[in-house]
Amino acid sequence: MGIRKKSSKSPPVMSHEFVIQNHADIVSCVAMVFLLGLMFEVTSKFAVLFITVQYNVTISTSGPEETAVNHFHHGIKDLATIFFYMLVAIIMHAIIQEYVLDKIIRKKHFSKTKHSKFNESGQLSAFYLFSFGWGASILFSENFLFNPSSLWEGYPHMLMPLQMKFYYICQIGYWLHALPELYFQKTKKEDIPRQLVYIFLYLVHIAGAYILNLNRLGLVLLVLHYFVELLFHVSRLVYFSNENRQLGFRVWAALFVLGRLLTLSLSVLTVGFGLANADNQGFDLATGNFNVLFVRITVLAGVCLTQAFMMWKFINFQLRRWREHASVQTLKKKQGPSKSKAKKANGVNGVNSHAADSPRSRKEKSF
Repeated sequence: MGIRKKSSKSPPVMSHEFVIQNHADIVSCVAMVFLLGLMFEVTSKFAVLFITVQYNVTISTSGPEETAVNHFHHGIKDLATIFFYMLVAIIMHAIIQEYVLDKIIRKKHFSKTKHSKFNESGQLSAFYLFSFGWGASILFSENFLFNPSSLWEGYPHMLMPLQMKFYYICQIGYWLHALPELYFQKTKKEDIPRQLVYIFLYLVHIAGAYILNLNRLGLVLLVLHYFVELLFHVSRLVYFSNENRQLGFRVWAALFVLGRLLTLSLSVLTVGFGLANADNQGFDLATGNFNVLFVRITVLAGVCLTQAFMMWKFINFQLRRWREHASVQTLKKKQGPSKSKAKKANGVNGVNSHAADSPRSRKEKSF
């Protein structure tokens, strides 16, 4: 995310700068059109497609007292609902940016490198915290954590409770909103490929779990992943406020590796063993059954390759930090005995040239 420069002059209407400065207001007006559509009988049926969760199925539970329980399945109409909540995500992004992050940045006077990374970590910390809390509450209410066999027993899990389906719709909507945010936030060209990669990975894995009816496994893995990512971005925010506080990164490094191992273990256990030994083998679009060898191998290959890619990025990140730490220590040792002599010889120009490539600036780029 780049730095948004506020100008006293009003840009031309519908110019790039006008859209970027007022994108939250424009998107809010579009969202209000759908909400106003609920007020009129002619447009209410159309507006409901965008605002409410579709494909409701009512099931009567057997027992002394019969109760009706609502479940939901996925379908093509979900695209309309995802679009609306993508608009909501853009609005929430702008609110957090303007009323929280921008105020903190003005007080802290961050450098350009810290500015963009603080914005990124601030936005993602809020999202990961919300998603982790919401996802964990669904796991406890549906008893998935204490009954691991429920991840594959009864597959295909075509019917979902309201909270689970709405959770997936909001997740897909959020990561789709990250695409136009690259434009709205004036993201630097060198940062765009990195962000496109992780947006693509999130969308493929979340939508894949949703469409293939692996929603229970997907929910568990998302909650696990979001907890680890939340710790990283909170640690980065703490580091920006005080560079001596790096304990969070050490805890995150240990949990990151553990998270990758748990992700692989749960995926292999559910897809490689649970579904492979299930009785309902076959491919049936009507019932949402995708339990065939090709799909299972594709799912496991996708998960394994993603975890390997993440570990490779993680190892490179740690090696870069260690090299920079070693270079800083070496520089300090060289500066120690000859500090007074260097000041007399170089004067002010030497100090300024050294500050341009100081250890602190290299640390900012590392994180």
